[in-house]
Amino acid sequence: MNAVAIKKGQTRERAPDCKEMGTLRCDSCGEEFIVFHHPASVDKAAAERQALWLDKVLAEEHERARKHPDRIQLPD
Repeated sequence: MNAVAIKKGQTRERAPDCKEMGTLRCDSCGEEFIVFHHPASVDKAAAERQALWLDKVLAEEHERARKHPDRIQLPD
């Protein structure tokens, strides 16, 4: 696991050794996700790309009437 987005409020128990890279709010429902990187893989540019990808994924979930999972694995 190099990067993961975890729903806010469930973060420390699920990503205790990871570096927080930023927070993304779903435009449709307002749920917030925190992007975490493994300490050996911290990359701000990658985090920005992952946030754009995550934004699209969250929007698609609403289009398909799906709930957001608590944890979403992010692409590298």
